[in-house]
Amino acid sequence: MIVVGGGLAGLAAAYTLARHGLEVLVLERGDYAGAKSLTGGRMYINPIRDLFPELWPKAPFERPIVREGVMIMAAESSLSLNYTGAELASEPFQSYSVLRAKFDRWFAREAERQGASIVTKTRVDDVIIQDGQVCGVRAGGEELRADVVIACDGVLSLIAKKAGLREPGGPKDYAVGVKEVIELDAGLIEERFGLEESEGAACLFMGAVTKGIFGGGFLYTNKNSLSLGIVVGIEDLMSSESATSVPALLEDFKQRAEIARLIKGGTTVEYGAHVIPEGGLASLTGLYGSGILVAGDAAGFSLNIGITVRGMEYAMASGYYAAKTVLKAREKNDYSAQMLSSYQVMLNESFVMKDFHSFKNAPSALNNPRLYAHYPELINDIMADLYEVPAGPKERLYPTVKKHLNWREMLAMAGDMRKVMKL
Repeated sequence: MIVVGGGLAGLAAAYTLARHGLEVLVLERGDYAGAKSLTGGRMYINPIRDLFPELWPKAPFERPIVREGVMIMAAESSLSLNYTGAELASEPFQSYSVLRAKFDRWFAREAERQGASIVTKTRVDDVIIQDGQVCGVRAGGEELRADVVIACDGVLSLIAKKAGLREPGGPKDYAVGVKEVIELDAGLIEERFGLEESEGAACLFMGAVTKGIFGGGFLYTNKNSLSLGIVVGIEDLMSSESATSVPALLEDFKQRAEIARLIKGGTTVEYGAHVIPEGGLASLTGLYGSGILVAGDAAGFSLNIGITVRGMEYAMASGYYAAKTVLKAREKNDYSAQMLSSYQVMLNESFVMKDFHSFKNAPSALNNPRLYAHYPELINDIMADLYEVPAGPKERLYPTVKKHLNWREMLAMAGDMRKVMKL
């Protein structure tokens, strides 16, 4: 079997196949598995805990996330909401911060221990199709044959496209993210974020962080560093009246007082950009064909529902189910599209497609300019008036709030709420 791409989806597929005694070759374009893995920095474990139970005790996680945060940023103020709960701070932990370059290299070694072969610095240029069935790939000027090719080659999957399973998406289907890893002493991290030793925090940012356009910021605490970044919808970025770039947004973000005090004294040790699938259920690619399966970002398995942005667990689960499909097909020596369609069935019965169906309206509900421009300013204006202590008498609280919420505002809010209620 051939797996194209050495990210989480590809490694999960290779690990599972090799663990069951199959010969599997992973072709990775980067210098090593994880070299091109720049996604976020957080992995949710609960949905995939039972798929790889033997991995978690030794996985190189950074910190368990015990505190969730959201910061609503206006131009000159911000409102922070933090949540802590016993369920977050108790083992088994729900999620961890991860450094993908470190995690993926470890996962690649685990796959190799099971018997998988991983070849890096290798670009796959095409698929081999014979009698309507994918039967291998062309890489480095050579033809490599296989019963099944599993495409895990990222959001703009060349393999899925060559196999006729992916049509080019539009700008609305993608976002672009820029991330820095900022090295910082562990003690300072714990002091600045109010954490105990080895505890972690996550925070999402919305509003002025993206100059009011669709997207947001994120921050995750690692053992000795912070993962800080910005994600912006490509369509909104292209149509924005204020000419800006995502790297410029990140620099402005870092200059905000709320962020500057958290990263003070840190050193940037990693920097990169990444295209992210943002279209949800409606933008998923074809998942299977004769001799081919598609998993991870290549399939579009990334889900943004505002308060959580997820992708890593979908990648690992889809790689796992792709491998299970191949094992089932091998029993019958049948790699036709009809046989490989059981991959779709497995995904439909799993949390993966159930989540995508549950949140199928998320892209349209979240792509509302008022969420990123109007409401952050409104909320912070209300808070400023509530906390103001003037030289004269202070107005009662209800009239203070009401003056911001006239009937036009309330009507507009009702319309926005109808969209949010679809989440």
